[in-house]
Amino acid sequence: MDRRLLLAARGLRAFGFGFSAVLVGIHLERRGLPAGLIGLTLGLGLAAASLSGLVAAWAAARIGRRATLAACGLLMAVTGLDLALASSPVLLVLAGVPGMLGAASVDLGPFAAVEQAMLAEAAPARDRNTAFGRYAFTAGLLNAAGGLSAALVPGESAAGYFALYAAIGVITGAIPLFMSRGVEAPGPAIAFGRFRPLAALAGLFALDSLGGGFVANAVIAYWLHARFGAETTFLGPAFAVIALLQAASYEVSGRLANRIGLINTMVFTHLPSNLLLLAVPFAPNLGSAVALLFARFALSQMDVPARQAYVVSLVPPAERAGAVAMTGAVRGVAQSVGPTIAGIAIGAASFGLPFFAGGAVKIVYDLALYAGFRRRRAEHES
Repeated sequence: MDRRLLLAARGLRAFGFGFSAVLVGIHLERRGLPAGLIGLTLGLGLAAASLSGLVAAWAAARIGRRATLAACGLLMAVTGLDLALASSPVLLVLAGVPGMLGAASVDLGPFAAVEQAMLAEAAPARDRNTAFGRYAFTAGLLNAAGGLSAALVPGESAAGYFALYAAIGVITGAIPLFMSRGVEAPGPAIAFGRFRPLAALAGLFALDSLGGGFVANAVIAYWLHARFGAETTFLGPAFAVIALLQAASYEVSGRLANRIGLINTMVFTHLPSNLLLLAVPFAPNLGSAVALLFARFALSQMDVPARQAYVVSLVPPAERAGAVAMTGAVRGVAQSVGPTIAGIAIGAASFGLPFFAGGAVKIVYDLALYAGFRRRRAEHES
């Protein structure tokens, strides 16, 4: 039952993040924000999401994981109401402060830190790889539905969608209250344990996320709009297909990791996707650009469930929320730099910079991860 509730909450949020990633850049532009401020807002949202994961891990050790998730749902509601109602540039930029902007179309912050620790408790060790794959798969399907739904609303009417976003926050905040005590940390709660085993890994994740920030979904959507004039009626279905491709790859990821190992799954799928990313700026038209993005996203996110299962398996159970929060914070702060630079680059018509920078940094990450961790297995890997 707990696993079903976790999947339900994750799926609902993914739906909201799916349409937010498509709409938020265009919505902010229609509210009068220039490209530089749009990039700043997206970057602020990513940084706040990652840092709020540390707060969530601390809170989970003090008041429990379920209560912490309920509070996070209220923060998501605050973000939705800000975007739906605010017209002041200052208030719109501050929409990223609660850490629930959904700019990357995935959970980076407080929800991820607590939920992934709960999932590790709810799933037996032998099923952990596939459980994290199913967790990501569910999010991918609902993320696709959210992206597709964005096509039904003209860009100037996006405020209503962000009111729905606020409602989703309230609902997902209520779901954890129905979970059992089995999802809480076993034994004495520890907010932050010994991170020495994770220090080098967190540094590599930061490098990957720095590259990812240049090509976060909201940045890509805004780039397609600025470069080729794509509107929400096209972007919504396009990002729905991307989310479906990601969802399919998540389901494959857990099974692939059982066969070739978690690190091999992370590297051997991620590296080809980044080579495709470097080709996107050379696309002569919207159709070819989107085709390259489809090919890239069919591979690029297969490392996500493998990475999640790997991190929670390197530390004791009571320290898992803190481990996810710490690695997520490092990743998110690094990723937050990318949208700010990308927004300036797009505004200056330097259309290729986000893809060149993102792809190059991510390739360095792939090679370094394989060199440093190919011999280190997770606790549940034979």
